[in-house]
Amino acid sequence: MARTPANKAATPPAPAAPAHPVATPVRPEGIGRNALVILAVIASAAALYWMRDILTPLALAMFLAIMIDSFARRLEHHWPRLPDSVSLLVAIVLSLLIFGVTLVVVADRAGGFIGQLVGYGPKIDDLIARLAAMVGFQTPPPLTQMVDDLNPAKYVGQVAQGLQGVVSDAVFVLIYLGFIIASRRGFKRKIVALFPHNQERTDALEIFNRIRFGVERYLWVQTITGLMIGGGSWLAMTAVGLDNALFWAFLIFLASYIPIIGGFIGIVFPALFGLVQFETLWQGFVLLGVLYAIQFVVGNIVTPRMQGDSLNIDPVVVLLALALWGALWGLPGMFLSTPLAVMAMIILAEFEGSRWVAILMSENGDPQGIDEGGRHRRGSGRFGKADGAS
Repeated sequence: MARTPANKAATPPAPAAPAHPVATPVRPEGIGRNALVILAVIASAAALYWMRDILTPLALAMFLAIMIDSFARRLEHHWPRLPDSVSLLVAIVLSLLIFGVTLVVVADRAGGFIGQLVGYGPKIDDLIARLAAMVGFQTPPPLTQMVDDLNPAKYVGQVAQGLQGVVSDAVFVLIYLGFIIASRRGFKRKIVALFPHNQERTDALEIFNRIRFGVERYLWVQTITGLMIGGGSWLAMTAVGLDNALFWAFLIFLASYIPIIGGFIGIVFPALFGLVQFETLWQGFVLLGVLYAIQFVVGNIVTPRMQGDSLNIDPVVVLLALALWGALWGLPGMFLSTPLAVMAMIILAEFEGSRWVAILMSENGDPQGIDEGGRHRRGSGRFGKADGAS
């Protein structure tokens, strides 16, 4: 019969489970890192707001340079024999000519529009009185009396300063644009100096090309759809006989670059002036329905088909970016809000620590989307090999 060795130690009993679970201590370095990130975001927002007079012309010039470069490459694609310098010069001239004609038409038509608006005073009073009677409210005082109470003379100086600021900003934008275009030749040498290793240089160029493609695609789609909305709105306004239809069409085209708010302006304001202009109300309501139909068809059918997966950003992020950049930079920030959000999402997607933010910003969880060649980058670059377009 086998015996247990005397020197073998007895197995100790298992320790009893604690009555209450032990709380995991919070690491102080994690709290410090999160607090540092929050403070850095607040400081960056304050710096952007404080330097808005310097940064907004530079940002507008950069996006104009991207548009001109895209235009030049499209010219080279259609006419391969055209030299690079000639295509760039043609793109610059045509782009500046288009923007110049737009500003001249808007400025020229604005005088007649304001003159007609003054003549609409009695009609506006009659319309307000009818609407007040329909809802049972007391008839408000005449428009001329309300204007006198507001004392608009004191705002003339502010308006003049605002127009002077717009002109000076346009001059700074053109100056910045000239220097950006002049320095584009040294971009490759700077990339080589910043990233001496081939793999780092390749990754950096991929990020830059992805940002450029996303911004170009957005601006190109907004331009084409803006022309569709402006042209369709001009036909509708001309058909019902709205005054200054061409002026409204240009304003609708420019407002199409502002997400959400631009569509509201393009629908409501011409219809309101139609209610004031026409003797009966049905023309204004018909114009409202037609303009809404144009915005709905272009915004929900044409735009998604043109964008595809190239602009994969959540609509809530678009709204938040519009509010944020509008608060920081005003009207220029509203124009640039979506391209800046696209740039931020693409950059954040390239780093492991911030990729979760880019995923939340994206619409379908794929913040890297597709590149100019139509290839998906799910798990590409630093995260693996790219797969083919699906």
